[in-house]
Amino acid sequence: MIEFDNIPASIRKPGKYLEFNTALAVRTLPANLQKMLIVAQRLAAGSVAALVPTRVFSDAEAAGYFGSGSDAHLMVRAAITANPYLDLSVCALDDAVAGVAAAGSELVSGPATGPGSYRLFIGGRKIEVGIANGATAASIAAALVAEAANYADLPAGLAVNGVTPEQIDITARHKGTTGNQISIAHEISAAGVAAVTVAMVGGATDPDTTTAFAVIFGAQYHFIAIPYTDQTAATALRDHLDAVSGPLEQRPGRGVAAMTGSLGAATTLAGQVNGGRVSLPHLRGTRSAAMVVAAAYAAVGAGEEDPARPWNTLALKGIHAPGISDRLSRTEQEAELANGVTPLEVGPGEKVQIVRAISTYTLDPQGIADISLLDFTTIGTLDYVRKACRDRVALRFPRSKLSARTPARVRTEILDVLDKLEELEIVEEVAANKDGVIVEKSLQDPNRLDSKIPVDIVNGLHVFAGRIDLLL
Repeated sequence: MIEFDNIPASIRKPGKYLEFNTALAVRTLPANLQKMLIVAQRLAAGSVAALVPTRVFSDAEAAGYFGSGSDAHLMVRAAITANPYLDLSVCALDDAVAGVAAAGSELVSGPATGPGSYRLFIGGRKIEVGIANGATAASIAAALVAEAANYADLPAGLAVNGVTPEQIDITARHKGTTGNQISIAHEISAAGVAAVTVAMVGGATDPDTTTAFAVIFGAQYHFIAIPYTDQTAATALRDHLDAVSGPLEQRPGRGVAAMTGSLGAATTLAGQVNGGRVSLPHLRGTRSAAMVVAAAYAAVGAGEEDPARPWNTLALKGIHAPGISDRLSRTEQEAELANGVTPLEVGPGEKVQIVRAISTYTLDPQGIADISLLDFTTIGTLDYVRKACRDRVALRFPRSKLSARTPARVRTEILDVLDKLEELEIVEEVAANKDGVIVEKSLQDPNRLDSKIPVDIVNGLHVFAGRIDLLL
């Protein structure tokens, strides 16, 4: 029986009436463009208020919207550097009223007994001054502070200590724990000049990320990067993603936080999160802040439209490669991969790259080891399969009646979607699982169809093992 949407069966006036039906037009799979969101702190100088989701297209825009050198600005810079074609938005936060800014220092000693240079790195950003023979420690410190004033995008402010003029006091722009991520390092080539660095510490009390998650709850963001590295923020991200990605809301997303400290701290946080939609990349010893690593990692992931393709070896452009002594050994990488942490390594050309992108999910609700959502691509593939099936049913049956013929028609469309997914190597063994595709009327609701769709997703090729037999 042919159904019409706009031509009523009660017409009596003679004529030839034709309507257009676009429900059958789309025979392909849906696009898989990925949108990314950054949730991070703004400065008062920013023109965009807190908790206003805003699309950002450039570094300069981010500086104007959220304040130059703000966490939000620096994370946007990292994301766009890693993926220039990113569809990116930011939901900014104000510093917590009770927050405390992190602080550190650089104590210079001299005088110089030869010419050279002094390079001071704040969060990976280089500040360099020349040193003349005979320059005093106080003059070198003052020169560095003066030069730093030319860099509005520094994540911290520099000032000469009021009591000890040879000391540079360094204070994070933001209150909260992200200031503790700011690295301080130096390279000095002038003879007679040295320095003692006190790392950034004391940053405390971050803003509540759940306020941002409440604002963006109804929106679709495929990746969300946060700058924080504590259990409270990471589990809030996990809970938000589980809520919006479930079968009722169906706005799937994945989240990223990052770690740059010890392996133990990274595995501990991963165990506290234990979520299939959250990934925790780890790059020990980098000068790049953890929040910058998180932004770059999420941006690279958002650039991969094939949901089943592994992220192995994808480079995080713009992220500082740590020194050799800080790089993870093979044993450490295996330990991380067994405990829900994504190891990052330094590849050829000193490029930071992904070893294998995994989720933090390692244990089921009973505490039993579970590898079902090990790879971060697995949940992304399932999300895409769900979208493809849902979109096809919605397109073909927007105003359909539920008759005895309907289940078979719906099943045919689902099988067609699965066949096309198999052609793209997103799922496999469709023919073998065909009998398991069931579409039937609900026994409890006369207006509802229930379905079961077995999906054998295509796994990534992560390990190749071979034996070479010597024959003489």
